[in-house]
Amino acid sequence: MNKTKNQKAWLLVLPVFALVAFSAIIPLMTVVNYSVQDIFGIDDRVFVGKEWYQEILRDEVLHGAFKRQLIFSALVLLIEIPLGIAVALSLPRRGFGSSLAITLVAIPLLVPWNVVGTVWQVFARTDIGLGGSLLLSFGIDYNYTSNPFDAWITVLIMDIWHWTSLVVLLCFARLQSIPNVYYQAARIDGASLWSIFRFIQLPKMKEVLLLAVLLRFIDSFLIYTEPFVLTGGGPGNATTFLSQYLTQLAVGQFDLGPAAAFSIIYFLIILLFSWLFFTALTSQQEEKLEKTREN
Repeated sequence: MNKTKNQKAWLLVLPVFALVAFSAIIPLMTVVNYSVQDIFGIDDRVFVGKEWYQEILRDEVLHGAFKRQLIFSALVLLIEIPLGIAVALSLPRRGFGSSLAITLVAIPLLVPWNVVGTVWQVFARTDIGLGGSLLLSFGIDYNYTSNPFDAWITVLIMDIWHWTSLVVLLCFARLQSIPNVYYQAARIDGASLWSIFRFIQLPKMKEVLLLAVLLRFIDSFLIYTEPFVLTGGGPGNATTFLSQYLTQLAVGQFDLGPAAAFSIIYFLIILLFSWLFFTALTSQQEEKLEKTREN
């Protein structure tokens, strides 16, 4: 006997589709429209096709910003992921000390992005800031407002301070879910701490680490507020990343056509990397399910 399927449940999804269309799809189509036209006024526009895309891809300033962005995101992942794992492993597992440690670790995540930039702007000053004054007392010629390398390092350390906590919390939560019998068996076999980490803890953290890499890469690739408040993209273009380049193009120069074309390119880059990380994450889950079924 065939049962009739009730499709009325799809009506509950319609408000979600409407909200997504209003908040994402319609603005995206507007940007696409701007990227293929030269707009002089409300009723004065000329279709230019791919001209703005060609102009953007030839822009040397964009090439420099893209290179800085890739280097920054790579350094963020290379530092924050291992550092987050190390901190998570060193935290106490039980008792009041564990709760206190987690609370202290999570504090940087509670600070708004613009406040982070302001705090580090004061902290890194050589006249009134604790960090800048301390570096000068050790004889280090430090000035993030005039030295491009100092500005770059300051932005990188600021991001590490702000976001390593996310990696720590993800890894710590996964470590807490590992059954104690694994550690008991390891101790019986006389396994070293390195062996426990390599064969027990690290495999169990693979999924959360992929998630941490995805979140940190996307966020670092879209970074804007913190370096804008701290350095304004300077000195020169030393800390001008892709998001700041886009803002300068759209707001500073009011070049809506090139800015819209670059927005589409920027969106596609983020979409590509997100798809790659998501594919890796889902493949890990599928492999895990297959092993579970085999056992």
